[in-house]
Order: sequence, then C-alpha cells, then structure tokens
Amino acid sequence: MKIARFSHNDGIRYGILDESEIVVLDGDPMFAGYQPTGERVPVADVALLAPVIPRSKVVCVGRNYHDHAAEFGNVAPEEPLLFLKPNTAVVGPGDSIVRPAISERTEFEGELVAVIGRIAKNVSAENALDYVFGYTIGNDVTARDLQRKDGQWTRGKGFDTFCPLGPIIETEFEAATARLETRVNGEVRQQAPLTDMIHSVADIIAYASAAFTLLPGDVIMTGTPAGVGEIVAGDSVEIEISGIGVLRNPVRDASPAA
Repeated sequence: MKIARFSHNDGIRYGILDESEIVVLDGDPMFAGYQPTGERVPVADVALLAPVIPRSKVVCVGRNYHDHAAEFGNVAPEEPLLFLKPNTAVVGPGDSIVRPAISERTEFEGELVAVIGRIAKNVSAENALDYVFGYTIGNDVTARDLQRKDGQWTRGKGFDTFCPLGPIIETEFEAATARLETRVNGEVRQQAPLTDMIHSVADIIAYASAAFTLLPGDVIMTGTPAGVGEIVAGDSVEIEISGIGVLRNPVRDASPAA
C-alpha cells in the first residue's frame, strides 16, 4: 500500500493512495491501523506532506555505495558509518530546499529511506525487516564546505530543509528489483540499483539498534550512490525510486537576515 500524509481543508490526515484518489484513514496507520473513514478525496485537491515526521531521529549512513566512497577518495567502511540529522531538517514533497547563507556549496544526495514501525533494540539482521513499516525517498542535503570544515557532519547535514522525504510510504516495497535515479533540472545525475548498497537495510537496522533504541516513526536513510553534486537557487531536484514514486523539491537561497 502507498500511505500518504496530506493536508486537506486545513487539516492533516492520512490515507491510502488509490490511483487518482486517496482513501482517507481514521488516524495514523502506524498506530491506529488501516481503518477507513469512508471518505475519498482527489489527489489533485490535497497537498502531500512529508509522509512521516520522525519522533526522535533521522539515522543516516555514509559511504554505503562503493562508487560514492570512491568519488570522494574514501574507502568504503567495513561497518555502517552512522550519523544523525535532527527531525527539524525534515520537509515534504514540493517544499523548498533552502541553501544557508553561511555555506558556499550545497549538494543533493538521493537515497532510499526505511521507516521504522516498531520499537527496535538489539534486533538481529535476520529479524530487522520485521520492524520496518515501509519505505520512502529522501534527499540527504549537505553543505559540503561546512562538512569538510567541521571534520564531522552534524552541522553540514543538519540545517532546516536538509531532509526532504516523500512522496508516500510504500509498505510492500521490493528493494531487490528497484533502482534510484536523481535528476537536477531534468538532467540525470545519479543512477544505481539499490542492490549496489554495501550494507543492506537489515544490516543497518541491526547495527543501529545495537547502539540506540529505534522508535516508531524514526527513519533510516540508507546512503547515496555516486553522482552527487551542487544545487543552486532555481534548481529543481527529482529523486525517483521505482515502486515508490518521485520526490521533487525546488531550491532557493535563504532570505536575508532581518
């Protein structure tokens, strides 16, 4: 099922995408189940929002594709390289990526995202996918100059708007047959099968849950393939994963300080 979180008639609601309509649900299906209200609304009449707002954290994995590690002159890590983004970085489809005034280079990174649906602590890789509610698309936006300057990644990857998610959550996703493609202004910049990931989603969840408890609504960004690059004001970034959809976001500069 394709689960949407959307704004309609000044309210935020959840539903199941059914071609050109949304079957409205009675609450967040992660907690309330799939109880329909009997109402259906046209997709054209709603504004899709980030399909989940992480309740505690966005867990990210760096250098999880050999070709991406190589393009920066790095060796792929033997274990998942974890870092966190604040949940205040999350925006939805159609929302602007805002380039901060203190950075001179902002870059895109298209990624598959797993959404955690159950409390997970010290889970095994064999059982890890049982804790996944579904999958969506993410953009690990990065102020590359600040990342390099700081020597660690929190500030460079944690600005507001630096974690677009969407457009929906797919609960029946098959990563083994899916591909990721990122386009900037229609030009293809990234292409890779998701099977090129070094560490699988299950391995990442097991590794992360050994360090900290994963809560329902937390998201796992699984890394990006080669081809990342700069985005500037006026650009449009599209990240497509077959079986999920397309996440689109325009880019603008931050407004001058008042």
